[in-house]
Amino acid sequence: MQLSDLIGTNSVVANLKAGSKKQALQELSQMAAKLTGVAARDIFSTLLQRERLGSTGVGQGIAIPHGKIAQLDRLYGIFARLETPIDFDAMDDQRVDLVFLLLAPESAGADHLKALARISRLLRDPGVIEKLRGSSEASALYAILTEPAASHAA
Repeated sequence: MQLSDLIGTNSVVANLKAGSKKQALQELSQMAAKLTGVAARDIFSTLLQRERLGSTGVGQGIAIPHGKIAQLDRLYGIFARLETPIDFDAMDDQRVDLVFLLLAPESAGADHLKALARISRLLRDPGVIEKLRGSSEASALYAILTEPAASHAA
């Protein structure tokens, strides 16, 4: 699975303004609503339910909020580079500045897990993280995220 299957140029934000985890999730929910046609409040509620199970802040300033929504017909992703790092209750207590939102249909099963694994692998690559943090244009962020997987081999 390639990330270009999950995100488009219209689902990458270079400087998302958010002062808190809740505000970041609200902003991402609004964007996701426009992409998916699902109500923003339903997306936000799904993301909050998932966060109650444990933070999706995975460490190194990265968060991968995710959830399953019945009305979806495919996987959707949104990537945001935050203007200012925020507290996300991450495992390592570092503030988060890179967020990759993943939404999946309830029937996604293994595809959802494969997508999470793919995103996680990419965002563990120090070179990719450095490039993402060094880019302030959405088009550049999209290009970094969708480079062929071979270029991210560890």
